[in-house]
Amino acid sequence: MVDSHLTFTGFRDRRIHLGVTGSIAAFKALDLLRDWKRAGIQVGASLTESAQEFVTPLSMQALGADPVDTKLFPAGDNVYAHLAPGQGAHCYAIAPATANILAKLAYGLADDVVSCQVLAHPGPIIVAPAMNPNMWLNPAVQENWQKLQERFMICLAPDSGEVACGDMGTGRLARHELIFLHGLKALSPQDLSGTRVLVTLGPTREYFDPVRFWSNPSSGTMGASIAVAAWLRGADVTAICGPVSLWLPPGIHRISVTSAVEMHEAATDIWPSADVAVCTAAVADFAPKPYGETKFKKTGEPLQVEFSANPDIIAALSNTRHVRQRIIGFAAETGDLAQLAREKRERKGMDIIVANHVLTPGAGFAAPTNEVTVIDANGREESWPTLPKTEVAWRLLDWLSLL
Repeated sequence: MVDSHLTFTGFRDRRIHLGVTGSIAAFKALDLLRDWKRAGIQVGASLTESAQEFVTPLSMQALGADPVDTKLFPAGDNVYAHLAPGQGAHCYAIAPATANILAKLAYGLADDVVSCQVLAHPGPIIVAPAMNPNMWLNPAVQENWQKLQERFMICLAPDSGEVACGDMGTGRLARHELIFLHGLKALSPQDLSGTRVLVTLGPTREYFDPVRFWSNPSSGTMGASIAVAAWLRGADVTAICGPVSLWLPPGIHRISVTSAVEMHEAATDIWPSADVAVCTAAVADFAPKPYGETKFKKTGEPLQVEFSANPDIIAALSNTRHVRQRIIGFAAETGDLAQLAREKRERKGMDIIVANHVLTPGAGFAAPTNEVTVIDANGREESWPTLPKTEVAWRLLDWLSLL
């Protein structure tokens, strides 16, 4: 199951067809099927003869795949199964893809159910190979792989590591989350194509000796959800990440920072070339004065720490923006939510502010859900119920398009 910042739903009118070929990694196709189904996607499946040596059609059916095709010339009424995915599925994904299927796709062969269906599919095609490293490095395989990339298929190269036979090298099926998200991206509206989005996320850490710091419990889930949602919808995304361990797809440019000063420097560097800034990071407003290069030792006396104000990132972006740039900010509050949010939005010149009460269960730090009040510069104001952060992210991007 994918992490909470990747669990997007709302694809109930969309369909993926999953082609499985004869690799030991075929069992991983079952997890892809399960997670796409959880996203609300309708999923069909096709298994080559070789694939059925590793997974069975019944396994696919038991997890909700419909239809499940296994033969190029099936018995019964469905005599056009080789054409059906091209007419009903919005995306065709082959995972895992063997060296054999890469060769068939490169040269237009269609002698099994998967290769035939792909040739008849006019929509996006995802290809995720898995094979022995020596096979992957074979010049013929590399030549075929290059041909598929030149034809603008969505080509997800294999990972490196130990493969089933014990060999080390490149040949492992690409990361599950990567294949899963590319399936979602192929089904998503590309309404942010050409838009450059800057996202700040996570906490900052302000050290006052080499091992101790001032911070907060932010996990970065809200910001990561927005970064991924924008990428799914075609945006060019840069994520400036505080110290968090959340995985982001390689298509998102990630800049890792620790302190508020470092985040401020990165954000102001990127901002002139961005169209939208979404500032979700829980930036420490104050930084303790460092004690030096050695660890602070207990002396029996009370600890006194002197603090100084950190730079205000949103204010810095707002003061240097041009007329077409948009800023979305977040406010974690403990008081009068709507009033504090209105004042902060106006004071810092944000186009949209998203405020949540951090003491409300399911709406604070380190939760997969959020309950927010959203206010924009046009006076529009809404309070949303507790929702997955991925849903909050998607709705915010919808709202942005209305400004």
